[in-house]
Amino acid sequence: MAKDGERRHWIKINRAPVLTLWAAVVAEQLGFERDEALTLGRAVAGLNAYSKGKSIGLFSPTSEELKKKRKELREKEGMSVDLMQRAVPVTRTDKGLRALSKDKPIDPDSVRRYLDGKFGDALNDSYEAMTHLARNMDEDELSKRAYELYEEFRPEVPAGEKGWGAKGRLYLDTIRAMAQ
Repeated sequence: MAKDGERRHWIKINRAPVLTLWAAVVAEQLGFERDEALTLGRAVAGLNAYSKGKSIGLFSPTSEELKKKRKELREKEGMSVDLMQRAVPVTRTDKGLRALSKDKPIDPDSVRRYLDGKFGDALNDSYEAMTHLARNMDEDELSKRAYELYEEFRPEVPAGEKGWGAKGRLYLDTIRAMAQ
């Protein structure tokens, strides 16, 4: 644990909250409001986790009937945001744009609680390191390279099913150095 006034060098955490925070930081740098960005970050991480879970056999593919019904619903709404190589379904609410999860708007406060719970007292250090990296890139480059950058700094975990939910070290110094 870093002492008051000292910068934290690394934390032990699993990949999902890291991707959630990074995708939110990227969305914010690309012009989304903070609450919008938080929901987009959570959705990107959820879509990524589902895709990974399917590829390693943890999830069964969705039935064709359910896929068809979801596609019809999304076509009615018809809105999505491309973020970190994912088409994130979104909707407009009276409080702004919100990413969808299971066709319901994601609550930005639930994302805040999730990140607080996963990062603990390392959240501010992590957010600052990621924000510094994102701000040191122009929007086009950030948009194109955001996932590639995540792959460079994400925690190392075992491959396949053994890595599912496993914690690894997130080196904040690596993220800070990438911003140089």
